[in-house]
Amino acid sequence: MTVPVIQGFTFSAAEASIKGPGRNDCALIVSETPARCAGVFTRNKVIAAPLVVTKPRIAEGLCQAVLINSGNANACTGEAGLEVARTSGAEVAKALSVDEKLVAVSSTGVIGVPLPVERLTAAIPALCQGLADDKATAVAEAIMTTDSFSKTSCRTIEVGGKTCQVVAIAKGAGMIHPNMATMLGFVMTDADVAPELLSSTLTKAVDDSFNSITVDGDTSTNDMVLLLANGAAGNATVQPDSREADLFAEAVAAVLLDLAKMIVQDGEGATKLVQIELCGANSDVEAKIAARSVATSSLVKTAFFGEDANWGRIIAAVGYSGVDVDPDKIDIFFDDVQVVANGLTTGPEQEALATQVLKKPEFRVTVDLHLGAGRAHYYTSDLTYDYVKINADYRT
Repeated sequence: MTVPVIQGFTFSAAEASIKGPGRNDCALIVSETPARCAGVFTRNKVIAAPLVVTKPRIAEGLCQAVLINSGNANACTGEAGLEVARTSGAEVAKALSVDEKLVAVSSTGVIGVPLPVERLTAAIPALCQGLADDKATAVAEAIMTTDSFSKTSCRTIEVGGKTCQVVAIAKGAGMIHPNMATMLGFVMTDADVAPELLSSTLTKAVDDSFNSITVDGDTSTNDMVLLLANGAAGNATVQPDSREADLFAEAVAAVLLDLAKMIVQDGEGATKLVQIELCGANSDVEAKIAARSVATSSLVKTAFFGEDANWGRIIAAVGYSGVDVDPDKIDIFFDDVQVVANGLTTGPEQEALATQVLKKPEFRVTVDLHLGAGRAHYYTSDLTYDYVKINADYRT
């Protein structure tokens, strides 16, 4: 995807040889002025050093620069890791002549290995000198780890007669599970947005995107999604409970859902992108619990890989999810092919048609509980031989 220029933001990437030479592995995002910001972070109890440093800074409501490295998570590295996060952020602040508290730091890669601060800081001059408004894609490429492709998305909205951009960058392919995933996400907008709107918009958008995907059931130590709004488009400030707020929220939700689907599509070893639609639950909360149970089932995911319309695994996953179900009311579809009606098979001919659906790279599984109006979606991938190979060799 071609990423448009976004007013007041510049980007750069450079090689620090953190894990090894041969590719850009650090990146910098800079706003010309301090941007209003919001963040969502991992709920893992083991939190990487960059998050320890960055979370309180984002909580203050302003951010001007984001330093990112791949190849090393700087997690479980003790006080030394915290010092690396602080030092690298301070070097960026010095080079840009901005307040150190306006610099966020973010890392992704191997856990438990000391991050060589001298390599990271040595790359900072090149990062700062290379800043340009057309290098967002270079950032997306530099932050990749096991990703097979870079991930960007954008939307354009009109606010008060001004054209505003919403641009998002993410990485992620493995250790993907809600709250959030092994993923980093950065959303930039040149719209002027009220600070109280940023947090609520981001939280809702993350819940419907990055918190509605799974690849392997693992939740990382380093996950973060940041939303920066610098107001460079010159629009009147977008206020809560306005049409402009709805347009902004729709744009943020759209770019994050784009990225979330790309992450699942790029799941380590994955060959299928599967949307789980759960409807007819007693509530949206129960619908999401049941959808997650299906999406995270290893037996379901291996059946997807084998292109086996084994609906028994799906109905079992719904049954053990803990939500209210009546097995005599459940319907299940693969795309539009119904394989279960009122808890019973629709026959071998329908299963044969469903098997053809499973041969597609993308398809939908719909489960209707017929109990209420609750509904939710989830995105998952299949579980393949290559997933094991990739993760068995991850540190070598």
